[in-house]
Amino acid sequence: MAEFGSRGFRLDRPAARVALEEHARSFLRGFNLAAARRGAPHEELHDQIADDERGFAYEGAGMYAGLVDTLTVGRARAVRTLLDGPGDGYAHLINVGAGWLFTPARVTAVPRLPDQPLLRWLALDGAGFGEVYFGGLRALRRRAAARPGPRWEARLAGCGRALWFAESGDPDGVADVIAGVAPGARPHLWAGVGLAVTYAGAADDVVRDRLVERSAPYRDDFAQGVLFGAAARHRSGIVPEHTRRVAALFLGASVEDAARWCTATSADLTARTDVRAYLRWKQRLRLLAAELR
Repeated sequence: MAEFGSRGFRLDRPAARVALEEHARSFLRGFNLAAARRGAPHEELHDQIADDERGFAYEGAGMYAGLVDTLTVGRARAVRTLLDGPGDGYAHLINVGAGWLFTPARVTAVPRLPDQPLLRWLALDGAGFGEVYFGGLRALRRRAAARPGPRWEARLAGCGRALWFAESGDPDGVADVIAGVAPGARPHLWAGVGLAVTYAGAADDVVRDRLVERSAPYRDDFAQGVLFGAAARHRSGIVPEHTRRVAALFLGASVEDAARWCTATSADLTARTDVRAYLRWKQRLRLLAAELR
């Protein structure tokens, strides 16, 4: 599952491929640890997973928890249990992971977490990622051509995030794929790419500079993804150097600033349970990014 060759992903960028495949392996480790413990394996996730990789492992554990909640119609409260304690620092990734199973199971419901009604919509991002990770570029193009709507928009960002993996972090490959889909889908895909390069990395200075050029028509959408990725890293307390570099380049700001802005722009939306509140949050961050330019 983690090998890019078996997924049909690009293989001609070995350095980026190694880094991104390791993220996929960490996801699998998290899923397997959660399955072995039949619950929240916080101790194992912290003892057995490298600091920089732990978010991906929590994402995998989130997929397992989402599967358990689906099979028990929510009675197991597995996602809620995983979010308790140390898992709170990885709330973004856990909610994303809970959405991975939507694609193979064709599930459309989103986990209902009373104290995290806004972040739960990240499950749709996870569904989009899983859709492209399992289905490749054909799945991305199919989703981009679907009828637009709030959930479509939220899901497309995950497709864009997976595109970074499918193209092994090649900025021109990513840009060319996005240029070939419907114009209405492009901003949301670029937002996902921004999140991916911020959180997952696999980009050196040359690649980051090229992303500045290729994402220019959608700079504010890309920056919204950067804000999300930086805030997620900040919440965990573990911020790799590549995240700081992306925040500085695309926002002209620190990771701490990005996290503060994400919190401030969502303050009056956190109690809402509708997906439009989630999209409104993203819109506010795009407007903020425009002001920063």
